[in-house]
This record gives sequence, structure tokens and C-alpha cells, in this order.
Amino acid sequence: MSVAAVEPATAAGETLLKVENVSLSFGGVRAIRDVSFDIRRGEIRAIIGPNGAGKTSMLNVINGFYHPQAGRITYKGATRRRMRPHQAAAQGVARTFQNVALFKGMTTLDNILTGRTLRMHKSFFWQLWRYGPALNEEIEHRKYCEEIIDFLEIERIRKEPVGRLPYGLQKRVELGRALAMQPDLLLLDEPMAGMNLEEKEDMSRFILDVNAEFGTTIALIEHDIGVVMDLSDRIVVLDYGNKIADGKPDEVRSDQKVIDAYLGVVH
Repeated sequence: MSVAAVEPATAAGETLLKVENVSLSFGGVRAIRDVSFDIRRGEIRAIIGPNGAGKTSMLNVINGFYHPQAGRITYKGATRRRMRPHQAAAQGVARTFQNVALFKGMTTLDNILTGRTLRMHKSFFWQLWRYGPALNEEIEHRKYCEEIIDFLEIERIRKEPVGRLPYGLQKRVELGRALAMQPDLLLLDEPMAGMNLEEKEDMSRFILDVNAEFGTTIALIEHDIGVVMDLSDRIVVLDYGNKIADGKPDEVRSDQKVIDAYLGVVH
């Protein structure tokens, strides 16, 4: 299968995921407070806010790592209160992390190949022997991963252990592993953290290409406001767990509550 030949799960512009009145607490700390927003099929939806705003907690709720005390998530028309991360992955939700979470001793290709695990259906017996149907299946999955490597322009490091790679390239490999899952919804948690300007420009280009060529819906957390404004179709802004703004980049940029939150203004 060609990398670009992924069929969209819903029509473009249709609501893919809806967050309704979600609240999340850790003991006496309220990380998210009655937050609602939606993500439309085919868009790049940014979630921004100062440190401690609840952004990563919200991604963890969406992919099932955290279970909210109140509210619900509707994904592809099905409403849920609780979901495990492996269930979310099986339903087409993939993510990257603030801190790179790769298998450092494995090569770039093998790390990306782990993203195909849920799509490998042959029995453990066949996979153990790498013979017959299992071997044919592995060849097909490796071919798909090689296409992702070409797409991300990392052919020269395909056999390099990722622990030896510069941080920016490790981030690109992690994106490749997420893409290998063929997600309908891709959650990117600070994909450009720690990058220099050139690396940010490259990652921005890949994010736009993933959205345009694959048709992948993207939810993005990023602290670089310039990048967010350039990439996003819509932005939701959190501050101390509360939603303070939601709209198009120009609308959010001029919202006084957003300006105050980023400048630390106290009323």
C-alpha cells in the first residue's frame, strides 16, 4: 500500500472528535476544568497555553492514558468515558511525546516498524519462525515503513541506532513511527521542543505534508506561537485548566484573555 493511499474515516470538515465538559483532577489539583472543544476531520487543531495549562493532560485524556472524573469524549461518532491507550491506537489515534520515547538501541527502521504492530495479524508461531505468510506480511510492512522513511527524508539513517542520532532526527523518527500506524488522528505533543530554527522549519513542513498528502487530522501542542499561527486551522487556548479562547489564529491572536495569559497579567 502506498503511504498516501489511506482512506479518510470521515468526510473532510466533519467532526472527528468532540470533547465535552471534561474535568480532570489529581488529588486537590484540577488539571482540566469543564473543557469542551472539537476536532474536525482534515484540520490541524492546536492546543496552546502557558506551562501548567493542562495541554498534555488533555492529550492524555484523548488517547486514554488518563480517565476524566467528568465529561465525555466522542470519537468517530462513538461516545466513551474510559479507554485504554491500546484501544485508542487500534481505533486510529497515534501520538508523539514531549520527551522522545524511542527504543534507543534499535535502528530507525525497526523503531518505525514497531508502529505497524497492530496491523500484523499472523499468529505468534508464524512470526517466530518468520516463514510463509508471516514473512510475506513482514515484507509488506517493511515496504510501507521504507516509504515513510523516504517521505521524511531520513534514508541515510535508516540502519542507525536511534540513540546515536541528534535530537531533531530522533523527533523525526518518532513522527515516522506514529505515521506507520496510519492514524486518523495524530496527536503531537511539542514536536519542535528543543529544536533549532532549521529543524523547526523541516518539522513544520513535514506536519503540513502529513496533513495535506495523507489527509491526517492533527492535534498539536506547541509553545512556539509563530509556528502555531502558521500551521493551525483553529486553536483552543487553555490557562490553569480552563478554556479561555477557541477560534481561528487571527481571532485567538487578538483575544485579550490570551494576551493576558501569556503576559502573566493578573486581574
